[in-house]
Amino acid sequence: MKTRIVFLSFLFGSLLSSAQNYPFLDKTLPEDQRIRNLISLMTTDEKISCLSTRISVPRLGIKGTHTIEGLHGLAYSGPANWAVKGPKASPTTTFPQSIGLAESWDPGLLRKVADQEATECRYLAQNARFGTAGLVVFAPNADMGRDIRWGRTEECYGEDPFLSGTLVTAYVRGLQGDDPVYWKTASLMKHFLANSNENNRAYNSSDFDERLFREYYSWAFWKGVTDGGSQAFMAAYNKYNGIPCTVHPVLRNVTMKDWGLRGIICTDGGAFKQLLTTHAYYSSLPVAAAECIKAGVTIFLDDYRASVKSALENKLITEKEIEEAIYGNLRVALKLGLLENPAGGPYTGIGVTDTVEPWTRKEAGELARLATEKSIVLMKNDNKFLPFNKENIRSVAIIGPSANSVISDWYGGNPPYKVSILKGIKDLLGDKATIRFAASNKADSAVTAARESDVAIVCIGNHPLSYGLGWGQNHVASDGREDVDRQAISLEQEDLARLVYAANPKTALIIVSSFPYAVNWSKEHLPAIIHVSQSSQELGNAVANVVFGKVSPAGRLVQTWISSIDQLPPILDYNIRDGRTYLYFRNTPLFPFGHGLTYTTFRYSGLKAERKTIKDHEVLPVTFTLENTGDFDSDEVCQLYAAYPGSKVDRPAKALKGFARVFVPKGKTIKITIPLRADDLRYWDQAQQKWVLEPGNIRLLVGSSSADIRVETTVAAVGE
Repeated sequence: MKTRIVFLSFLFGSLLSSAQNYPFLDKTLPEDQRIRNLISLMTTDEKISCLSTRISVPRLGIKGTHTIEGLHGLAYSGPANWAVKGPKASPTTTFPQSIGLAESWDPGLLRKVADQEATECRYLAQNARFGTAGLVVFAPNADMGRDIRWGRTEECYGEDPFLSGTLVTAYVRGLQGDDPVYWKTASLMKHFLANSNENNRAYNSSDFDERLFREYYSWAFWKGVTDGGSQAFMAAYNKYNGIPCTVHPVLRNVTMKDWGLRGIICTDGGAFKQLLTTHAYYSSLPVAAAECIKAGVTIFLDDYRASVKSALENKLITEKEIEEAIYGNLRVALKLGLLENPAGGPYTGIGVTDTVEPWTRKEAGELARLATEKSIVLMKNDNKFLPFNKENIRSVAIIGPSANSVISDWYGGNPPYKVSILKGIKDLLGDKATIRFAASNKADSAVTAARESDVAIVCIGNHPLSYGLGWGQNHVASDGREDVDRQAISLEQEDLARLVYAANPKTALIIVSSFPYAVNWSKEHLPAIIHVSQSSQELGNAVANVVFGKVSPAGRLVQTWISSIDQLPPILDYNIRDGRTYLYFRNTPLFPFGHGLTYTTFRYSGLKAERKTIKDHEVLPVTFTLENTGDFDSDEVCQLYAAYPGSKVDRPAKALKGFARVFVPKGKTIKITIPLRADDLRYWDQAQQKWVLEPGNIRLLVGSSSADIRVETTVAAVGE
């Protein structure tokens, strides 16, 4: 969605007086009975009104709440901090971008991040000083990052469906909370389906077969609903196999009938009218409105009332169909505790009885720092160049445009503070070393600083907002964001690293970016390369702790970094079997999926499956031993892949099916168990229209990346 914080008024605030004792207020009644009663009390106009982003029934005392963006912290100030100086402005804890959170490979961490966000959401919705935040959060983004040129890569969890589905599930659970009855906030995933290009997204069609629909593009959404418990998502702008996603039959036939979703399906901003203006799919807006509702849409994010009224008057839609649409919206409100008087559930005291602003708490900053530390990927480290020993270093050159800034992305919040890499290193070193900073090499400033210092750190990357350019524009060809795909994957600023390295070979490169880059020269020449994503308020402290060895990095890449743009299929080719992602990539990657180093070394041994066979719906424990053989305490991300030799269906060379991020002190050995689920080994049989576990041998591969397999074994799948 490209514009504002949209306002979704969902039954909040003072409801009815106790004298008006309607059944929908009675929390002891079944939810269906309560919702049906409420609908029966509403007029036709009130029902139509509840298809909007302002679902409210003032006559019945229902006055509403809002929606809000929340991909990596609550964007209370609006996209790109529009309201930073306005009446609704408030800081909120800001974590690394979604792509960075994914690089932690830590579902438990993502759940904590989302829980912190949900707490702040409740606070801002319920505290008398604010009271305008939303409890329906537009997060997470469950789209697949199948092409690194996609402008919204920063919002996703990478290119692998298993990893994305696991992290989406964790984030949903964090947003919605652990209470068995009530949700802390409601998670609204986006954008269903196969929205991973920006240019011409309102025109183009993402085309692929049903197996890719089930096994790849919809997987994370499916897991978000069935495992995570989300009951809401946003339809994408694009077509899928020639039909606009806003009215695609899969909304009802798959997500509702198959997955069991009974909540919100909303259009993206302006997508309703695009059914005429760009897709040219219907003859009139009343017809389009009727077809949206019939397809499963429950909320329109643009002006629709006149069109729905006309559709109703001309019998293109029935009032019963409108009632069935708003049922899901009201069900979400009920789960948030907003159909009670007073509002119910364990979260009503946040911001009311507990009035300490949650983003000011020490724990919030500590969580942001931990999340950032865990997200950092050490991509190269020749001859143990890093970490630097601060006791032996008397001067450091910190160079580059990304060194002295922390930049919010389009859907990022307004953090309570920002720590740049320059400040983080200054604070860590104190008076023990001279810091020389140069943002660029104007007047040879960067070269001079590097030449006069013991070591140099070059910080380069993208600008998440393209330096403030207008909508649909990028500053350089390799920049991307919403509505702008990248036209290049080379990093223009890499020339700065060349100059600094020539002046001082003791140069480390920190790529602060939302995307992978083809940094071929840097990989060949520089002794150390780190990747960290944008926007975290603790960016500088986390980077400093890693660079100077207070923390051993253990993040892993979630997309394949390639060496040349011509290795990518056309961006509108959505058939990943044509050579896209690590699952089907045909070239040698610059850095492979799952890659990441630590400051220590690990030995894998003793891989064993508890049984030699696995049957449908079984869970097979896979165990192995992990020994820290180096000099640092460190996390390690152990990855379990499956390969299908002799398969009669087209399967990837290997595919992730399990992982575990574990901490191992130096010199210690631990036993690790990763559960392998038969359900994750199945493929979608189009002829039978069901998931099938194909009989045959499965190779189980365990290692520290998709290209660094340490141990393997074989089990046999026993089909039905």
